[in-house]
Amino acid sequence: MSTFKKIGILTSGGDAPGMNMAIRAVTRAALASGVEVMGVYRGYSGLIDGDIHPLAVRDVSNILNRGGTMLYSDRCPEFKTEEGMQKAIETCRKFGIEGLVTIGGDGTFRGATDLTAHGIPCIGLPGTIDNDITSTDETIGFDTAMNTVLDMVDRLRDTCESHARCNVVEVMGRNAGDISLQSALAVGATAAVIPEMPFDEEELFVKIHHNRELGKRNFIVVVCEGMGSDYAPGLTQRIEERTGVVTKFARLAHVVRGGRPTLRDRVLASMMGEAAVDALLAGKSNLVVCVRHSEIVLTDIKYALILDRMYKNKLRDGDLDDFSADEIARMKAHCAERRGALEQKYRALNRLGL
Repeated sequence: MSTFKKIGILTSGGDAPGMNMAIRAVTRAALASGVEVMGVYRGYSGLIDGDIHPLAVRDVSNILNRGGTMLYSDRCPEFKTEEGMQKAIETCRKFGIEGLVTIGGDGTFRGATDLTAHGIPCIGLPGTIDNDITSTDETIGFDTAMNTVLDMVDRLRDTCESHARCNVVEVMGRNAGDISLQSALAVGATAAVIPEMPFDEEELFVKIHHNRELGKRNFIVVVCEGMGSDYAPGLTQRIEERTGVVTKFARLAHVVRGGRPTLRDRVLASMMGEAAVDALLAGKSNLVVCVRHSEIVLTDIKYALILDRMYKNKLRDGDLDDFSADEIARMKAHCAERRGALEQKYRALNRLGL
């Protein structure tokens, strides 16, 4: 094991339910190993400004059922500059921080890679409701977000059924349709509109008209925010015009990002947090803790970032130069598996959403 005496922990980017559970797990796993823990408040901004305080066992008590992050979060453009990076490094030296656990999304991981390159070992935890980190099957906060959408849409359906209406519901997820698709399947929606899959509005109009004739009173259409802020309101108007069914629009927005984390997110965050500390104290760094096929695994952050670009069709010239043919083949297989799982759920929704 490493001779670390003190590590830091921060949360960055968008908050996600379960982050507090991860903070708790990292803190207690480190303390149990005889390592001091410093809480970095406000993400990379706090790392630059020195907004850092020690965390004891009781400091992370009674936070596991709270949404958001007790360490707070912030966007920090300054951290992307060399000057900002040097300030962060100097802060780590000032407080004796020898390694960091960073919780967040891809932007958080890029920051962790930069810190590692400057001599501060980092381990990343995937904390984002969007589930848009390709290297992991599930991110901290994703399950809670879906359950929040489930609860909200179930309530909307009550009104839809009473008044024989349709509701178009826009949910968060950035450019990833995971929340929208899985929530749509779970609530028995008529359709889901996500960036990853082609969508035929004419087929939707026909389906709604046909099922109205068969006596169906309520219709739910779930739209990912990645379709653009104007798409869902426009679709609402088109559905009513083309089918004659009174159609209302609901944008759930940031309510999806808050709330009490589910059991699944609490367990995932706990297991990932403990694994992060074990990896850091074993002398490992520049890794992201992932879950693959129900197992906790460690993935090189650079590999994870390039895999993400490959899946999202955002590869740049030279991105694959440092990878072997076997690694590239593994990346492609991983992307194909993830797309296949998405397509399988999309087919099921279209067959069952009657």
